Amino acid sequence: MKVLLNKLRKVNKIFLIIYLSTVFLYVVSYAKLFKNLLQLTNVESAVRSIVLLLLGVWLIYYFLSGLVNLILKKHIKLAITIAISFILIAGVMVINYYIGMLNSSIDNLVDDKYVTYTSNLVVVKGTTIDTSSKLGMINNSKDIEGNVLALKLIQDKKLKEEQVTYYASYYEMIYDLLEGKIDGIFLTTNYLTIFSNEEFEGLDNTNIFYSYSEKMENQDTTIVSNKSLTEPFTLLLMGVDSEKDGLNASTSFNGDTLMLITFNPKTLNATMFSIPRDTYVPIACNNNRYAKINSSAAYGTNCVIKTIEQLTNIKIDYYVKINFKGVVDLVEALGGVEVDVEAPDYKAYINAHNGQICEQNSLRQFGEHLICISPGLQTLNGEEALAYARCRHAYLMSDIARNKHQQQLIEALAKKAANKSNIGKLQEILDAITNNIDTNMTRTQMLSAYEVLKNMLAKTLDDGEFLTIEKTYLEYYNLPVRLSNNGYMTAAIGYYPGSLEAIVNLMKANLGLEEKQITKTFSFDSNEEYTPKVTGQGITTGDILVTMPNFVGSTITKAQIWAEDHNMEIHIEFVNEESPYYNADILDGMIANQSVNNGVLINNVSEFTIYVNSSSGNDEPNDFDNVPNNDLDSGSEDIEDSNDLDLPNIFLP
Repeated sequence: MKVLLNKLRKVNKIFLIIYLSTVFLYVVSYAKLFKNLLQLTNVESAVRSIVLLLLGVWLIYYFLSGLVNLILKKHIKLAITIAISFILIAGVMVINYYIGMLNSSIDNLVDDKYVTYTSNLVVVKGTTIDTSSKLGMINNSKDIEGNVLALKLIQDKKLKEEQVTYYASYYEMIYDLLEGKIDGIFLTTNYLTIFSNEEFEGLDNTNIFYSYSEKMENQDTTIVSNKSLTEPFTLLLMGVDSEKDGLNASTSFNGDTLMLITFNPKTLNATMFSIPRDTYVPIACNNNRYAKINSSAAYGTNCVIKTIEQLTNIKIDYYVKINFKGVVDLVEALGGVEVDVEAPDYKAYINAHNGQICEQNSLRQFGEHLICISPGLQTLNGEEALAYARCRHAYLMSDIARNKHQQQLIEALAKKAANKSNIGKLQEILDAITNNIDTNMTRTQMLSAYEVLKNMLAKTLDDGEFLTIEKTYLEYYNLPVRLSNNGYMTAAIGYYPGSLEAIVNLMKANLGLEEKQITKTFSFDSNEEYTPKVTGQGITTGDILVTMPNFVGSTITKAQIWAEDHNMEIHIEFVNEESPYYNADILDGMIANQSVNNGVLINNVSEFTIYVNSSSGNDEPNDFDNVPNNDLDSGSEDIEDSNDLDLPNIFLP
């Protein structure tokens, strides 16, 4: 060793410094590359091993040959090996940069084990809360922010739990707050976003009076799957329609965008099923009480997943929550997306906006900030894409039309993002995605997508087709329904089971769970424009939901016939002026009241009572069957007359 040091003291000092610096830089960059490549589990394992081996061999060769060349003063050979090493160092640094960026992005997407949950006592502005205040709370011990933390807030602020009224539905609780029946209710921080599209007048005139926060185990981390992305999988896309950038794991969302996607990486075939926000279904985490499916979001991600799994009988492997504000950044990073913008069909809206699609900007601003788009095939920028994805007021089909447009946008984004020309925009794309997405995928599962993406890129040129996306459409009917027997009416929608079954069969076939049904006949008319088949569309078969009709003013016989048709037991009670059920506006012998109000879903109703006016006290019904009556409708008939309940509003610029 002393001999070597003595010889090194005699070498050219400049070459020695350059040589030692190069060795140091090479070792550091190689060690970092080794660490980064180890994190890329199951990604080109053979290639990673070969690269590390070759670079390691060169490091050993360079170190030994450099010493020899220095001592023997073979400066030309030394200069060549130094130059090669510098080139390799530069290449390794570039690779480290991109792999590090990718690893960092993946780490940002992986769910935190602990997050902060917050319960807020919400009041109408100007209301003061004290120990005598009447409070409303959700009656669900699994609801972290609406119940568990709400009880802790009551203790923390020394309020009285005896003053609490428990509710089965957030909707009824909010209605009672706005009508002054209670003084405050417990909601999540993001309540304005969650309930922004509901029929609540005055919700924006509320504010948070008290808050209670606690760091707890992330409830979403219990939603796990061991499936690799190289196998057929399901993914639930949930939208957070916020005007703020970024998305935290604990962020609540309104559930207005629920899209179930299946993807088969072997066939590169995907199916998309947009579930209308107002679809009336049993909510899994709320004792299977029927409610609009978007209300499940108020109970958290797990509740949404369980509810949709129950609806479709399809296991959901992964979820992705996306903040729509991030759509702007993603579309901009991709240089815009090509979308065929559907023309509005609501006449009043067309007249108000001269045939254009106009919507608030990403900050929810109107006036001069309004985003207006002309119909037709075009490249949309970020703000335009978000406006099109949000807009529903321009179309008679309202939210159904919006679901269709969101499918268009996702399809356009998927195809544009996988284009080879976007490789240079990787950092912008990753930033847009990681800042605005939350998912339950693990690092290993995310990395398994590499093989799928490689397969996609291998099958496409710059603008070539590589992915087949099959769209679906759930046939629906309007369903005005009462939230409880004495509760409020809300405009929900029901679905036709036959339509849902066709969609589910398509998705299961794509997952390889069922054989795909092949159409053996084909017809073509050159005079008609060809439109691709949309699974589920046009199918209106199966038993639909029925609500209790309004029997007031009807005859006993009509109520009896309806009860017999629906296998229900009917009780008849005659009432006079002294009874609270007597109705002075109704003729004697006619139905004055009923124990189950109109609009109540009859799924769990086996019997009901009708109260018949009889001022004389006579218990025998008079024959009023010939009296004209237009009030009685079956659940499905009542629906047909209620199309005006969700007509689009007009927003003037």
